[in-house]
Parts: sequence; C-alpha cells; structure tokens
Amino acid sequence: MERISKMPYFFLLSCSLLFDVRGSVALAQLNTEPANIGEEAGEMVTKDGQEERSLLNWQTPTLGGKQLWTDFQWRSGWRIQQNVLTKHWRLLDLNNVRQAWGSRAACDAELNQRQPNNLMPTTRAIVLMHGLGRTGSSMRGLAKYLEENGFGTTICLEYASTRDSISHHAAALRDVICGLPSDVRLDFIGHSMGNIVVRHAIGDWQQANDSVLSRIEHVVMLGPPNQGASIARQLARTGVFGFVAGEGALELGKKWSDLELKLATPPCPFGIVAGRLAESSFSNPLVEGAGDFVVSVEETKLDGAADFLEVPVLHSFLMDSPEVQRAVGSFLKSARFE
Repeated sequence: MERISKMPYFFLLSCSLLFDVRGSVALAQLNTEPANIGEEAGEMVTKDGQEERSLLNWQTPTLGGKQLWTDFQWRSGWRIQQNVLTKHWRLLDLNNVRQAWGSRAACDAELNQRQPNNLMPTTRAIVLMHGLGRTGSSMRGLAKYLEENGFGTTICLEYASTRDSISHHAAALRDVICGLPSDVRLDFIGHSMGNIVVRHAIGDWQQANDSVLSRIEHVVMLGPPNQGASIARQLARTGVFGFVAGEGALELGKKWSDLELKLATPPCPFGIVAGRLAESSFSNPLVEGAGDFVVSVEETKLDGAADFLEVPVLHSFLMDSPEVQRAVGSFLKSARFE
C-alpha cells in the first residue's frame, strides 16, 4: 500500500476500524456463564433426549449479547442465544435477564413454559440487522422511530458479527424467522454487513424453495457492501484484521468472490441508502471513491433496486440520521424514498 503523506498508516487503520468495528470493544465484556456444562451440574436428559431442564439458574442481568452471543429464537421479546466461544445456550427475558441456560433443548423447553403463546402484537415484523462489530443496540433508534409511527413490530437481532462466518449468521437469522408466526409479513432493514447476512439468508431460502420468500415485502439496505469492500481487502494485508474483525470481515474482502456466489438479490422491492460525504471533508484512503468513510457509493449498488438515496452521513451513523429514518419509513410505505 502506498505511504499516505502526513498520516501514519496505523492511525488510518485505527480510524477505519473506529467507524464500523467500534463495537468490538464489547469483546472485553465477556458476559458469559460458567463453561462446565454437563449432567453433573444439574442438567437432566431422558433416554430419548427429548426432555431436558436448564441448569441451576440465578436470574442474572446481562448485557443482552455483545459480540459473543447470537440470537436463534425471538418470541415476544424473549430470546434464545448461543455463546460463540463456549457454544452453550441461554434464555433472556424482555429485560435481558437470564432465565435459563444450558442446552438448546433446555432453553426451548423453558421458553415454551414461560412464553407458550407464539403471538405477535402486529401482523408485520421488521427485522433489523446491525453491521460488523456493532450490536442490536445500534439499531434501536431506528426501531423506535418505526414503532412510534406504527410501521409494525421491530426485532433488533444480535449476532456475533466479528466471530463467525456470514453463512453462520444467515443460518441464525433463518432460525429466528422460522420461529415467528407463519402469517407474519416481513421487512428487513440492514446496516453494512447486516445486509449481506440478509442476502445470504434469502439465497438459502431460494435454494430450499422456502415459502418464507412470499412473506418478504421490503428490504432496506443502509451502507451495504454489495460489491464487497475495498477497506476489508486492504486491511486484510495487515494479518491481524481477520483476528480482530473475524471470518465475516474477510469474506467482505479477499474472500468476496466465493461469498458473492451465495448471495441473492431480494425478490421484493429493495432500496439502498448510501453515504456520500462532501469532497471537502476528511476522506479515507482505504476506500476507493466517494462514500461514507467505510463503504464507497459504488460498492453499495445492486442491480434491481427500486430506489437509491445518497445522504451526507458517516457510515456508522446512517441509521441514526433523521433523514434516513424518514426515508426508511417512506420506503416501507411506498417502496420509494420520498
């Protein structure tokens, strides 16, 4: 990479990571349960393996899953998550208090007992997927706007974006959707890598000829690296990028050609919001062309989009922009960014 005058190389790396992988600081907040999971610790399993109870549990407040946890089930705000390191499961309630932990089957059983009715307050679920190194909290401002304006029930999913592959994240997303009522209409809103997870999941549903496809009404993409990301390709040269940002980040860069084959174009109206900072503002030499400091405008593009909007907003703050929030709401109504 060419030497950048007046800017130390590692300072640029730090800035680039700050604007999209700043949430990886949450890795320091391990928020895990004990790892010695087994029958001697209190788990009970029948001979046919069908009935289990969760391990002895103290109702423990948690952070809700910050980079080390992935949602696999959502029901009335309760969530079943898996820890990316220990591979064990836990059940969180509406307030992110742990109500059970152990195996997936044990958490499923506890959820069925505590929340037996798989009901939705509306017939429309808006699923929001955060980006690389971020958490579901980053999408809550947009979710609040959509709920306050009556668009539907919002679901801000958590997934360990820096610790696993895009295909793994897509499988978790499919599990969550499978657990929702079958008559609920679906909208997806993604930020950055979250859009690639959604496109992978859609591709998987297409391969399986899954009926869920007929329920998807809109997809809104905020800063999507639909053509891969030059910043990921260049940062991968450092050798530590994969360790810090994970397999999914590498797939957006040097492994993009393999990943792209698994991605689908949404079979419904979809819109793209791209950040374009003013030419006079600070730019990132790791990004090729005009963009939002992390993803270029050209990298966001995908053939077939119903509408395309450019806004002067940094990548990490696209979902917090009032202009973008209004545009998202408009698209969910009319498939246009009016």
